[in-house]
Amino acid sequence: MPQTPHIAFIGAGNMAQAILKGMLAAGYPQSKISASGRTQSKLDVLAADTGIHTSTDNLALCHQADVIVLGVKPHMMGDLVQSIAPAVDVSRQLIVSVAAGILANSIEIWLGKKVPIVRCMPNTPSLVGQGAAGLFATDRVSPTQKQTASTIMQSVGLALWVETEAHIDAVTAVSGSGPAYYFLMMEAMIAGAEKLGLTNDVAQQLVLQTAAGAAQMAQQSQQTPAQLRVAVTSPNGTTEQAINTFNDGDFSQLCSQAMTAAHHRSKELAQLFKA
Repeated sequence: MPQTPHIAFIGAGNMAQAILKGMLAAGYPQSKISASGRTQSKLDVLAADTGIHTSTDNLALCHQADVIVLGVKPHMMGDLVQSIAPAVDVSRQLIVSVAAGILANSIEIWLGKKVPIVRCMPNTPSLVGQGAAGLFATDRVSPTQKQTASTIMQSVGLALWVETEAHIDAVTAVSGSGPAYYFLMMEAMIAGAEKLGLTNDVAQQLVLQTAAGAAQMAQQSQQTPAQLRVAVTSPNGTTEQAINTFNDGDFSQLCSQAMTAAHHRSKELAQLFKA
């Protein structure tokens, strides 16, 4: 693989654009990134915004690519992969899939050939450069290709490798779906603040800043989240009353049940979309 591989994004939706724009912001050469899509007008806007080459011709982009990033929706993946199979060179190319529920084996079946594949589960905060992604590499992926995949995903946040493909389902339940869990908590806190008499604007600003501050504090501290919680929970204080209420509702168990449900659905989808 070249020192600066050419990367083709097949599918130029929000996630693909977040990743490629993150790469450009990190200094990756415009000439080494291309993207395809079905709507020429949208591609024209992307090309004008980023300076990269765009096309509606998937095969042409795949022929010139060292890395092919598959960014279409899961239900479209089978037809897409079969259509680009003639342009996939197993001797030099890496396939990176960012589609949920698409097994590496399914991609190989659709291609009709064995090829190095990295499965990636990014999340929506990638759109603001604060993503958290899990990656899995098949046995055919070389160390250089693995590093390239890391470079791609680290451009929009944290990228961690997991040991087995099954762990991608766990990543989906944790960070893939995780932002929505926090949005739900924010939503509930804003509603609660309004019931206490605050305006919606004040409530929203306080809740969002509190969430951002708590996350940053947890990331920068040498203490665990559990230790930080204990440190700010004074005996018989206001925080303790709130925490006791959460515990009375079995908050931890509810979180575990929610994540288990997401994990189960991720496995179901993998079977639904398999080749």
